[in-house]
Amino acid sequence: MSLASWFRWNEPPNRISQRNPTEMVTETLMMELSWQTKQAEKQQRERENEYRKIKTGVDYGWLVSYPKQSYDISPGERLQLEDMCTKIHPSYCGPVILRFRQLIAEYEPEVQEVSRLFRSVLQEAAEKIKEEEEAKKLARQWNTKNKTSLSLTTFKSRSRISPFISDIKTISEDVERGTQPTRRVWSMPEFRNTK
Repeated sequence: MSLASWFRWNEPPNRISQRNPTEMVTETLMMELSWQTKQAEKQQRERENEYRKIKTGVDYGWLVSYPKQSYDISPGERLQLEDMCTKIHPSYCGPVILRFRQLIAEYEPEVQEVSRLFRSVLQEAAEKIKEEEEAKKLARQWNTKNKTSLSLTTFKSRSRISPFISDIKTISEDVERGTQPTRRVWSMPEFRNTK
């Protein structure tokens, strides 16, 4: 038995598992949320240190050690946000991240406000997706209506009325033949007696 079989480096690299696009979108958006949460926490600590420096006039920053991440989103809220992420189409993932980063840079929120800001961006994107789907649906309905009405128009244009050739009996034909016109109501069909 060779030693090479004991080690994994001789095996071909495993392919990345084919994941569902919605799972990838959810994972990407949630990673962005956790990263922005960490950044907001870091900025909040820096602001507190600056405030303490100004207030006391002494810098004790070198003495303080901070935990890696002290703030975490509650499990219920995380599940709600993940559910909202599943409704985001993969083509909107990039614009959602850009919008989220833009709002973070604009407002510089506290750590607790980051998840609310993220929720508002997701709701905005979901509404936009819904509006576009409704517009596409209306456009499809409009196109199918136009196709049916065009087909009826072409059908009607194919059937021609010839005014000189007619199977409808008129009074003038009876007079021309010298026969007595029958008294009848013109809206009723004509019934003839066969002799």
